[in-house]
Amino acid sequence: MLSDTIAAIATPPGRSAIALIRISGRGAHELAASVLNPFRAEPYRSARLARVYHPQGGEVLDEVLYVVYSQPHSYTGEDLVEVTTHGGLLIPAEVLGAVLAAGARQAAPGEFTRRALLNGKMDLLQAEAVGDLTDATAPAQRRAEEDSGPIPPEQVDAAIETVRLRLTNLLGTAADGERLRDGAIAVIAGCPNVGKSSLFNALLGRERAIVTERPGTTRDAIEAAASCGGFPFRLIDTAGLRDSEDTVERIGIEFSHRYLAAADLVLFCLEAGRWLSSEESEFLAALTAPVVLVRTKADLGKPLAVPLRGERVVTVSAETGAGLAELRGVLAEVGFSKLAGQGEVEPLITRERHRAALRRALEEVEAFAAARKAGLEGAVAATHLRSAVSALEDVIGLVTTEDVLDRVFARFCVGK
Repeated sequence: MLSDTIAAIATPPGRSAIALIRISGRGAHELAASVLNPFRAEPYRSARLARVYHPQGGEVLDEVLYVVYSQPHSYTGEDLVEVTTHGGLLIPAEVLGAVLAAGARQAAPGEFTRRALLNGKMDLLQAEAVGDLTDATAPAQRRAEEDSGPIPPEQVDAAIETVRLRLTNLLGTAADGERLRDGAIAVIAGCPNVGKSSLFNALLGRERAIVTERPGTTRDAIEAAASCGGFPFRLIDTAGLRDSEDTVERIGIEFSHRYLAAADLVLFCLEAGRWLSSEESEFLAALTAPVVLVRTKADLGKPLAVPLRGERVVTVSAETGAGLAELRGVLAEVGFSKLAGQGEVEPLITRERHRAALRRALEEVEAFAAARKAGLEGAVAATHLRSAVSALEDVIGLVTTEDVLDRVFARFCVGK
């Protein structure tokens, strides 16, 4: 299609002194020679007088001026002929009909400018400016399309830094985004019989874990989904942390340590009436995830002890429900620290595929900055920007060049 010879009237229809018909594409010169007599291609860019003959009957249609352009030195970058006929409705239409009868195809809207873009005669912004300039009705609109000249290097540097900062900030949301999609892992830990399973059931609002006064009842990790403060959590009730001779319980404790290693936060349970033991302090010191210290069994009326560490502390009673609302709020605050304080959730990454694509885009932007700093030619450095755009297209789904061009040129007049 791009090699077709196309033709169209490039001036508005109606009463006028003259009209312009464009013929462009491979074979444009030969086709023009079949309807114009006399016809000479060279010297190029010179106006010459000729008559137009219909190729199928030899009828003289008009006396015209024509100018021949040779690729790539034309508006479209192809061989091109511009024929100036007398104006009005009839004569330009008859001359165009003769050109089409000789083998040309009627040009689509904006196709001449589209070919100019594809042949490197202008960029997309300039092509869009051609359309805007054609539609302009006021001097201010014309001035808005004027080329402002080369972009200052400092403006490019500022744009690079802006893009780099936005990509970096977006990548920084990956952890919160993945937690928002899958639920933050909140592991309930502590010594046996401190109320872990009771707290687990209370946060769920239903009986999910077995609760007895016998230590070591929970021998395996139990997981369930819950919502706290409007955010999703994966609550995990683990086996009590102690030395045990029971093989099954010992395996459950090993599983507990695996969950703790993957936790987004830990709810460490401690009965309201006692201090942290040295073993519990050592256990807390080894944790890497944020910790919420939950003072359990507050309904028993025991005096509250002051914690030895700087964790967030919430006192609750799984029996009466006291403190549970506060605990849910603290969980949302700790588990989703960057999101909990926002009225509306800002854009964030929720999938590893998105993170990988954005990381590639950031690497290419930084490579572009490094290439400019090294003094590489602009066209070479810009290949990194093309790769960055390609990486971003992987996130939203590829929008092809043809899709973009179809939208841009759909509003152009036929002869442009």
